[in-house]
Amino acid sequence: MIKIAVTGACGKMGGLIIENVLKSQDMKLVAAIDVTNIGKDIGEVMRIKNLGVAVTDAKDIDTVLKKSKPDVLIDFTIAHAAVNNITASAKNKVNLVVGTTGFTPEQRSTIDKAIKDNGIAAVITPNFSIGVNVFWGLLAEAAKRLDDYDIEIIEAHHNQKKDAPSGTAMKAAEVISQTLGGKEFVYGRKGLAPRHKEIGIHAVRGGDIVGDHTVLFAGDGERIEIKHQAHSRAAFAKGAVRAAVWVSKEQPGIYEMSDVLGIK
Repeated sequence: MIKIAVTGACGKMGGLIIENVLKSQDMKLVAAIDVTNIGKDIGEVMRIKNLGVAVTDAKDIDTVLKKSKPDVLIDFTIAHAAVNNITASAKNKVNLVVGTTGFTPEQRSTIDKAIKDNGIAAVITPNFSIGVNVFWGLLAEAAKRLDDYDIEIIEAHHNQKKDAPSGTAMKAAEVISQTLGGKEFVYGRKGLAPRHKEIGIHAVRGGDIVGDHTVLFAGDGERIEIKHQAHSRAAFAKGAVRAAVWVSKEQPGIYEMSDVLGIK
């Protein structure tokens, strides 16, 4: 039985992840961590049956992990909170699944060091959906063959998303840039902004859009668009739980969802 702790447990993604954990015969929820609903049963918060797991304060994460002894912690929170969650998890030798995005280079360095120094396994990716990971692979293949085309990335998310551009869009840009030997990124345009050979990245925020990503390869007389659209957060939650099963048995290291899926 794989024991799971979830941070951001009272949020939309946290709830979906817990639902998937409960459906699994191989998993048990042992900790639900958040900054709201402290002391309430997480089942009550989710409006399902009582689960016997009280929501615990994120400020007490070190104590919670020592007491509940999870095998894997799944984190979908916000960057500054995730850094603390991840370092606490690493110190307690708890493997990680991290879907939080928007880390600064300094925050990412802190995270990577904590994971490596404490010898745990972690899957860190901006997107856990199977479709998005295939999408990134398609972009690499297209870039090889369309290396002289103009490339633009347009992403759209709901109006509550805090970071922009999305982690998925940035990963798409990085995949293309690496394929083409390095490209400059330009974030939106204003005023006199003649196009060169950069990758343009544009963010749209509105309504309840779950996540749309389009990459445009535009040449003379034609264009190709490669698109992924998320219809619900269910795909992300399902992928995160799949990654938790995988990472619970893996050797120490930092991995991506492509490792979990075996599509590298």
